[in-house]
Amino acid sequence: MRSVLNRVREEIKIVENRNNADCALNTIFDKDDIVIYKLDVRSNEKFIPEPIELEWKIPALNVKGIWKPTSDFSKRIEADWELENHESRISIDSPVISLFGNKDENILCFSCSNAINKIELGAKYREEDDFVYCKIILFTECKYAIKDFNIEIRLDYRNIHFSRALKETGLWWESFAALKPCAVPAIAKKPLYSTWYQFHQNLDEALLLKECGLAKELGFEAIIIDDGWQTEDNNRGYDYTGDWQSERFEDFGAVVRGMQNLGMKVGLWYSVPFCGKKSKAYQRFKGKFLTENHRWAPVFDPRFPEIRNYLVGIYVAAAKDWGLDGFKLDFIDDFKAYPDTCFEPNAERDFASINDAVDALLTQVSDEVKKVNPDIFIEFRQKYTGPAMRKYGNMLRAFDCPGDYTMNRVRIADIKMLCGETAVHSDMVTWHFDESVENAALHYLNTMFGVPQISVMLHEAPLAHINMIRFYTDFWNSNAELLLSGDFIPTSPMANYPLKSVSSDKKAIIGVFENNFIELESAHNQIDILNAKPSKSIILVAKHNFGTFKCQIFDCEGAIVNEKTLELMEGVNALKVPICGMAQLRLTN
Repeated sequence: MRSVLNRVREEIKIVENRNNADCALNTIFDKDDIVIYKLDVRSNEKFIPEPIELEWKIPALNVKGIWKPTSDFSKRIEADWELENHESRISIDSPVISLFGNKDENILCFSCSNAINKIELGAKYREEDDFVYCKIILFTECKYAIKDFNIEIRLDYRNIHFSRALKETGLWWESFAALKPCAVPAIAKKPLYSTWYQFHQNLDEALLLKECGLAKELGFEAIIIDDGWQTEDNNRGYDYTGDWQSERFEDFGAVVRGMQNLGMKVGLWYSVPFCGKKSKAYQRFKGKFLTENHRWAPVFDPRFPEIRNYLVGIYVAAAKDWGLDGFKLDFIDDFKAYPDTCFEPNAERDFASINDAVDALLTQVSDEVKKVNPDIFIEFRQKYTGPAMRKYGNMLRAFDCPGDYTMNRVRIADIKMLCGETAVHSDMVTWHFDESVENAALHYLNTMFGVPQISVMLHEAPLAHINMIRFYTDFWNSNAELLLSGDFIPTSPMANYPLKSVSSDKKAIIGVFENNFIELESAHNQIDILNAKPSKSIILVAKHNFGTFKCQIFDCEGAIVNEKTLELMEGVNALKVPICGMAQLRLTN
């Protein structure tokens, strides 16, 4: 064992391997408290692998919680008798776990280089000895023969903020040729209007155009037309998916052009895996499904090239014929093995692995639609927001959480720490129009550290709500580069990130979501403070004397309610900011 910052680390060992194959685990990098191992599995003949389990332990010193990519509100420590592991594969999560301490410091962040195949990871507390036992399990679902396999495992023990360890894990993934992220077009970084929560499947052309005009005037640049465009059925089911002809609109290309003429880019929703039993495609592709027993619809089997080519052809035709600017490709996580999925050899399939076939499908989709429109946006949502998905998607969205602004805030941060320059979008916010404007602003302000998406009927919204949307959308657009690419620090993961900040050398934007004080350690010429909580007190604790600032206080509709001079002195400084309002501090000396 080796001491690292008063902690003890143990070398990884192979604790289970029932394969008749050479299995070698070697250290390939060990410097500055980062260790990288490489596992090689080699055989002279193909074989169907049994699980391989790797394990090591660290003493449970200053471990406050355990972060996983989609643990949402549950970042607690788990006991080793809680048997469920963290699962990662191409369309589910990311192969990483972070153990963090009482001051948000990194205790251990461990990750794997293979984000395509299924991997199980765990970090469990053992009460018998007060150690955290970490493990990585490979080949838990591999039902086809392999010959050679290798994977790198990275352990980061550095005493840095846990979010930085996660950010650098994302950069490490980018270094692998198989995980190179795609470029992000400008439109992927613009606020977006979604039809889903308000229209659902009841889409109406005149109303869509009306909403588009209002959204554009408020600072939104794109619209995603969600479910309902392809069918006149309003039952929120998937019986008619698979053909993807627009039955609801006589000339869908004209609908798209009408929105584009208002200055809005247009994206379209598709539930990629589903082939409803009332579709023509269902009859055509009988026998080429991963399952027909899904609760919503049969699931296409992408291991058949005929299936992949069919789906790619649909999206390419839509991009060409309707002039689309983007796609929302949904339910990617339903491409998986089911109890009735067939793994027997089949000459018509060119892949044995479902995950590899999904990789091939999405690579082909991305390549082909970009030939039609190089700046096309492609949105994926949690849980399919891992490093492999960044190869094809340039927008990653928080999983649906209608009405739950705290969950939206948490999910935005959890995606953002791992995804580099890929645009992170909020779930589309919605609220009841009888809410006070301050309560409505809570929903919107919790999106500010991602790209805002909204789904409310703007033509029905109270004027105060419209003023609020305009004010904060203008603010977001004016600060987009900093909000998307600045140094992002979310604090207190166990408390759902009650403080978030993003900063450059000259400016910081700080969001306060609970009654927490703000510690200011670095000097900035400009500081914007978003009071995204239902109380007026803002407490700043300065580590130094930072000088004299001009301070403007805004309410949530954008009206200036106070202007003052603030001496930002070492120690405690207090401000009164309206609920869901903003303070802007500008250095004067």
